[in-house]
Order: sequence, then C-alpha cells, then structure tokens
Amino acid sequence: MSETQPGTVYLIGAGPGDPGLLTVKGLRCLQAADVIIYDYLVDDAIVRQGRADAEYIYVGKQAGKHTMEQDAINALLVEHARAGKTVARLKGGDPFVFGRGGEEAEALIAAGIPWEVVPGISSAIAAPAYAGIPVTHRATAASFTVVTGHEDPTKDASDIDWSSLGSGTGTLIFLMGVGNLAGIAAQLMAHGRAPETPAAVIRWGTTPQQEVVSGTLSDIAQQVKAAGIKPPAVTVVGPVAALRDKLAWFERRPLWGKRIIITRASEQAPELAERLAALGAQPITLATIQIVPADPAPLDDAIRAVGAGMYGWVIFTSVNGVAAYAERLAALNGDWRSMRARVAAIGPATAEALRSRGLRPDFIPMEFVAEAVAEQIGDVAGQYILLPRADIARPALAQLLRDKGARVDEVTAYRTISPPLDPQTVSRVLADPRPDAITFTSSSTVRGFVAALDGRDPAEALAGITVACIGPITAATAREHGITPDVVATDYTMEGLTAALQGALGGKPHSPASSPPAAESGRSFG
Repeated sequence: MSETQPGTVYLIGAGPGDPGLLTVKGLRCLQAADVIIYDYLVDDAIVRQGRADAEYIYVGKQAGKHTMEQDAINALLVEHARAGKTVARLKGGDPFVFGRGGEEAEALIAAGIPWEVVPGISSAIAAPAYAGIPVTHRATAASFTVVTGHEDPTKDASDIDWSSLGSGTGTLIFLMGVGNLAGIAAQLMAHGRAPETPAAVIRWGTTPQQEVVSGTLSDIAQQVKAAGIKPPAVTVVGPVAALRDKLAWFERRPLWGKRIIITRASEQAPELAERLAALGAQPITLATIQIVPADPAPLDDAIRAVGAGMYGWVIFTSVNGVAAYAERLAALNGDWRSMRARVAAIGPATAEALRSRGLRPDFIPMEFVAEAVAEQIGDVAGQYILLPRADIARPALAQLLRDKGARVDEVTAYRTISPPLDPQTVSRVLADPRPDAITFTSSSTVRGFVAALDGRDPAEALAGITVACIGPITAATAREHGITPDVVATDYTMEGLTAALQGALGGKPHSPASSPPAAESGRSFG
C-alpha cells in the first residue's frame, strides 16, 4: 500500500485588513484549501472565501492572549499536510514581515512538507497609505525602515540599532509598538531624533474602524493614551506623517464611521454591505430572514409545463426566485434554452441574475412594484402566467394579472423564514455602540426584525436610529409594525437605497458609478 503523499501548505498574506486587498493568488490558494488555519488579524470576509466543506481552525494571537503557541501551530501545519490535505495558512499582512512565516517555513522544510509563500500587502505601508501618509516622498523621505515594536522577550539584548534610527532621516514604521510607544519615542529622541518630529499612530488601518492619532515624537505617547488607542496599530515617525492633514482620504468618504445594520439574509447581505463600505460606513449584518428550499415537486411540475409551452409568461420577482428555478431546472437535466415562454424580471438585480445564466428578459417594468408590472406588461387576457416566488409573497401581482384576464399559477419556489436570533444578540447590536441606521429591504426583513425583538416595542428599540426602507411596500409594512421610516428609496434597488441613505446621513449622494468597489467589511450576526 502506497504512503499518502503530503499536501502543500500555502503561507498566505491576507493583507492589512481591508478584504479587497487580498491578492488574486492568495484568493485562489485559499479557495483550493482543504484546511484553513487563520490568525486574529484576518478579516472574516476573507476567511469566508474558503470552501464550505473546508476545515477551519482559528489560531489567533492577541497581546497577552494566545489561542495556540507557535510550536503547536507549526505541528498543526505538518499534521494536516501529512494527511494529504492542501493547507491555507492565513496570516495578517505579509507572512515574512514580522509574521513568523519564516519559522513556519523552516518547520515545514524539516518535516519534508511542500510549501509556498504568497506575499501579502503589509500594514507597514497600507495603514499609512489609508491614513494619508506616504512612507516615502520626493521632498522629505528617500527611505523607510520597518521595525518591530515588540521584540522577542527571550532575547538577551535588543537587535534594534537605535543609534542609526535616531540619527537617520528616513521614515520609521513600528509594528506592534503601542504598548512600548513611550519607550520607543524616548530611545529615538535620546539618539538624535528631534522632539518635534511628526508622528502618527494608526489603529485598525484600512478598515472602517480605522483611528488615527497625530502628534510629535515628544507627545505621541500621551496623545495615544488619551485617545485610548489599543493594538493593533502602526506607528509612523518622520516628516511624511505631517502630510496627513493634506492627503487624508479614507475618513473623508461621505458615510465614514456610520454604523448601519443590514437585515437581509446572510447570503444576500454582501451586495449592500459592499456599497456602504465603499462610502466609509461600518456595515453590520443582522440576518432577520433566511432563505430555505421549498418542496420541489410543484416547481418541478411547473418547469416541465414551461418546457411544454403551456405558459405564455414566466415572471421572476426576485433573485431568489431565479436561483431556485435554476437549481430545479438543473436537477431535471434541463437548461434555459428549453424556456418556451416569455420572461419578465422585476428589477435590475433579477434581470442580471437571468442574464448571468444566458437568458435575456423580454420585459422589465419601469417601476419594480406589482402595479407597474400589471400596467406595463401588455395584454395578457387568456394567457397562462407562472409566478415562481416566495411562500410569503404579496398576492397583489397575481390578483392584478387576474383582473386583466390572465390565468396565474403561483408556485412556491423557496421559503422565507425568521432565523433563531436570540434577543440578547439583537440588544447587543442595537446598543454596543448605538447604530446610526438600519435598513429594511423587504417586508419580510421588517417582520423578521420585529419577531427577533421578542415582544419589545419596535419604536422604542429603534429610537434615535435612522430607519431606511427600500420602497413604499416595505415602508408600509414597517408602519404596520409601529416603525416610522425616515428614508424611503425612490429607486427600489440596493443602489437606490444606498443613495437615499447617503443623502440622509452623509450629504449629497455620489453618482453610483463614482463609488469604488469594496469587499464586505464589518460585523455579522446570524
């Protein structure tokens, strides 16, 4: 019997925090991994990019709190690779910049395990960049030095050449140095750096939680202490730190620092979260609904009838309906070319879901409500119409089409349920700290939220929080449950809801095209 061939270990730099800064190669290796071993500073949005069937192991280290010691992590990498598994070792920043990647590589070599390193963007350059501080500048800094702010405590003496650092003119960047900041500043001044040298400390750089404290070498430690800055943070010393006043850009986005709750299902939340994060907000996913499969038999029968030419129209009212139809179509060994009916899509997202599957909608209403569909679809008298939709969908569309003489079959393609959110979780999201806004993207998200309050008065629970609804139907449902909407989008899409929120919380909305893409970054509950 042949011996199992060891798998490969990829030492992947996950970047400084912003999930969008993960490299393309890093993502590919992550998605190929059987086992994902990740650190404290790796954003959840990056970790979730791995396969659903992968094994996830957290080995994070925080100041004074180590989930697993380094020797144990090394042994873990060897153990899983020897079992023939592909291992993704996710590390914040770059594995070889104070990431102990070199030690892990040595352990793998000693064990005869194949390995590769996938460099990541280091917080040493990314955090200053997001704070508006270039680490080099033609006029003021021709070099930069990255220094650990927390040396190995078991060493007999420091390896840091304070004399060279103090007498030099280049930019100094200290990683993991918040706890030793007063000592670092004292050493630099004692060895020649002027007390008035600009300095800055950046906490959680590149994320929506980013905080920056500016000062001089003589007072930066006191400024940081007064601001309550804790690790993780990057310290920059040198004239370039003064450029922040002019070049700061990240915190100047229109929704900067606004904490906004997203109540969509977990698998749908990223679209809105990305839009909000691109404008500087901190999205918080509180999934008040969950999309689950329905009994497939009725939809299977309807799909066969569509293929037999029995329907004149199939009207998709949501992306979920398209996904459910596609799943059952594949299960029946069919494809979209068998559609012997005209196809309507309510809304651009639904239309795009169809186009991504190679089907161009024949009809998209100008407004994304039942009344507009019935008015604009044309003469449907005597025609059979299929509506594959949620179990709790509004009956209005079917009735309006019947009023025009159509014969409408409503088929449950998927079910919308309220997930088990405990009241303590909801209370924590609403209070720690208080969110600026909450978004409702359907009537079901409103009902799910109210159910999660477990009898608490909705108006009281949301006092002082801006309530944003995607359109008039959702707003009406909110009012029925005692919630007064502050913002109702006039364009009933995620894009329209984002623009409406920006208008309410952050001034004049940007053109959607001007907002850069951003990966989801924020907290998630449920």
